[in-house]
Amino acid sequence: MSARFDNVVAIIARLRAPGGCPWDRKQTHESLKPYLIEETYEALDTIDRQDFGKLKEELGDVLLQVLFHSQIGTEAGTFTIDDVLEQLSDKLVRRHCACWAAAYDNH
Repeated sequence: MSARFDNVVAIIARLRAPGGCPWDRKQTHESLKPYLIEETYEALDTIDRQDFGKLKEELGDVLLQVLFHSQIGTEAGTFTIDDVLEQLSDKLVRRHCACWAAAYDNH
């Protein structure tokens, strides 16, 4: 991953760690559900308004939700952000198998 991505993951872990932010520490998958929905709608609104400068911020907020849930999963031992990324990459390849077959045929 990029250093910037790893830094954000580390910040979230620190906020959830002992001595971190009390609000962040008490959040659960369930308690974060409204925020995931809210941030998604805000991103959609900026797309509708074609405010692409603001879209960067809103996509960051959506990504924060993914990373937050992944950190909770890491703490619970159920999944990590690496697991999420692996699932995503596998799905992308599976859904676009013709693209990958063509790439391998050229080698």
